[in-house]
Amino acid sequence: MIVKVIDIFCFMYFNRYFCALINQMGIFSQIQNKEKSIAIIGLGYVGLPLALEFAKKYKVVGFDINPKRVEMLKRKEDPSKEVEPSEFDGCDITFSHNLDDIKDCSFYVVAVPTPIDEGKNPDLKPLIGASRTVGKVISKGDYVVFESTVYPGCTEEDCVPVIEHESGLTFNSDFKVGYSPERINPGDKVNTLTKILKIVSGSDKESLEEIADLYGSIITAGIHKAPTLKVAEAAKIIENTQRDLNISLMNELSLIFDKMNINTYDVIEAAGTKWNFLKFSPGLVGGHCIGVDPYYLTYKATELGLHPRVIAAGRFTNDMMGAHIAKVALKKLIANDKIIKNSKILIMGATFKEDVADIRNSKIVDIVKELKSYSINVDVVDPRADAEEVFEEYGFHISPQIGTQYDGIIIAVSHQEYKNLSEDYFKNIGTSNTFVLDLKGIYRDQFKSLEYWSL
Repeated sequence: MIVKVIDIFCFMYFNRYFCALINQMGIFSQIQNKEKSIAIIGLGYVGLPLALEFAKKYKVVGFDINPKRVEMLKRKEDPSKEVEPSEFDGCDITFSHNLDDIKDCSFYVVAVPTPIDEGKNPDLKPLIGASRTVGKVISKGDYVVFESTVYPGCTEEDCVPVIEHESGLTFNSDFKVGYSPERINPGDKVNTLTKILKIVSGSDKESLEEIADLYGSIITAGIHKAPTLKVAEAAKIIENTQRDLNISLMNELSLIFDKMNINTYDVIEAAGTKWNFLKFSPGLVGGHCIGVDPYYLTYKATELGLHPRVIAAGRFTNDMMGAHIAKVALKKLIANDKIIKNSKILIMGATFKEDVADIRNSKIVDIVKELKSYSINVDVVDPRADAEEVFEEYGFHISPQIGTQYDGIIIAVSHQEYKNLSEDYFKNIGTSNTFVLDLKGIYRDQFKSLEYWSL
């Protein structure tokens, strides 16, 4: 009897000692030991690759509010067509749209879209919705890391209060927060997730180190520790704002050079022979990053009583390019003595960039709308875009195949499928005086008889 009491006492003592030891371990160590798991909220082009990469080493639950997307992922099908089925193999991951499945997780990563509304103001509904989701399941000692692109201060000022309200927990004393901006480039098979240096930040020193250790365990390119959440948020948003401004300069130059009958790409090629010239190109600026993020920064600046004229001017120039291209096409139809309402134009490409299926914020839409406002007949084709998605989002159809007798052809996206077509190909689908507007300069100096124009 005495021996039995001693055994029970020893068990209780060592059990308490073991529990105390576990509690002293950081969250990264507990995730390494698979005592705690990771939840990725949002399984789009950012969340899915991150979830799969973590799941190669750790226990992960991939959560998305779209049941259709979840079912596709269970079948190893990526709706964004960015991730191959083989990349799902060997991953310790569960896909779910059920809130109960992430209640036992301890490290939450939010990777939902941050779009703009019709007034070009930040639309935080997906982000706030994700924060509510986390607030409903989070426990004391848990971590939340945001990857969605936002204006500086958004994480602490907009997201954290929602988590506190839903959970009843207190920021920093009960749960920690981090911000680590996504840097994935859709369609890029070289600069993939693990090969891009990762910025991380935390709400205090402990969280910064834990978050850096966790991300550092999968990111081979290395980690940069930002001193605050706001610095990390600002770093991300100026990456895209800087690109937007550089492209807007090229677009404005293309308008000037067009009046001078100078090809902009020829100018860029010549100027690019100097070592410190930045070789940006003119074009449509859409997508979920470059065409959106500057509006988050200008919104916050305006809220603070500042009026960022340079950023706003760059956005104005880039936003008007679709209408400008449509008017170039219209002028060429008129010059060719075409009856406008009987004219027929083909647009090749509907995605926001080459070699992706992503149609978010595609500026091809602006060309279509402008041409149709003049009652011009427009066919749009794209080998990668989902026709149903395009119709739901923008209200026009993707033609199942390319027709003939086009008065004008606009090569809007430089998909691989469009790069090696001959001049005879365009002649065969056009009329006797068809013109080609090549927005990416793919066929510069290659056409001999067709009327050719590029930005």
